[in-house]
Amino acid sequence: MPELRKDPVIGRWVIVAAERARRPDQYATIPHEKIEEVPCPFDEGKEDQTPPEIYAIRRNGSERNKPGWELRVVPSKKPYLRVEGNLDRRGNGLYDIITGVGAHEIIIETNEHIANMADLSDERIAIVLKCYADRMRDLENDQRFKYVLVFKNYGWTAGSTRIRHARSHLIATPINPKRVKEELVGARQYYDCHERCVFCDIIRQEQEQKTRVVLETDGFIAVVPFAARFPFEVWILPKRHACDFVSISDDERSGLAGVMRKVLQKLKRGLNDPPYNYIIHTAPFRRQKAGYWKTIGEDYHWHIEITPRLTRVAGFEWGTGCYICPVMPEAAAGFLRDVSIG
Repeated sequence: MPELRKDPVIGRWVIVAAERARRPDQYATIPHEKIEEVPCPFDEGKEDQTPPEIYAIRRNGSERNKPGWELRVVPSKKPYLRVEGNLDRRGNGLYDIITGVGAHEIIIETNEHIANMADLSDERIAIVLKCYADRMRDLENDQRFKYVLVFKNYGWTAGSTRIRHARSHLIATPINPKRVKEELVGARQYYDCHERCVFCDIIRQEQEQKTRVVLETDGFIAVVPFAARFPFEVWILPKRHACDFVSISDDERSGLAGVMRKVLQKLKRGLNDPPYNYIIHTAPFRRQKAGYWKTIGEDYHWHIEITPRLTRVAGFEWGTGCYICPVMPEAAAGFLRDVSIG
């Protein structure tokens, strides 16, 4: 019998239709080898094929925009938003318009031609996480921007291109996106009612019930959410309450890197290297404004959401905003727990 589950943060309903489930190896995705790979502009030695770098971690004082780097950040060649220009808000009748000012950066995560972050070392992933935080701090200084979203598209059906080189995206926006606001509003409403952080309560309940826990360390917990939208969706949450991703310490960053590698390795080995997205959910920039998210430091909790792309969103989801997940979250977590990664 299917059941409906309600997300405790934003109130979104999910239909869990477990009788439609297939074995993990039966989920149809386009094999990576069937997507024709194109020459990679992100390899070391091809720095002239990207825009000039705006951030890099380099070896032995090597020259900017030359070989000798461990990680590079460059502007996107086809940015969704452009950093140049003034922020202009205007109306057109009942319609609101803002100039397309923002930032769109590509984080090239390694100088090696490796496609999946799962195959990077813990130390390399920690460097990537440090880069995310450094870029967020820098962009916060631009008064035109309200939010920075960091995300990864791995695999063709997850929105990546035919370039198989580990990279992620960073986009700064002059507005707080709708889905960000939904999560912030839901967290605040829960806090107003319970005087507790909803994410901290989720962590406590998952630790007690254990059925949806994928793995746990001293600093982090990885769970399949109670109302998972997608099969084998995983959330990684810090146990220490904090609303900003940039607030993590060096030790926490190292711990998070290990958790991310293990989760991504479990997905890769258990589900035959599926396409996936991950998104860092963090608080928006907070500048002085009367009544603006006064309790966000107490009610919001940053986290990372990883969503394998094993099913397609179709008419019902688009028409209702209610997702259909064919795998019970408890079964998905149990399967991932049992995947050996050596």
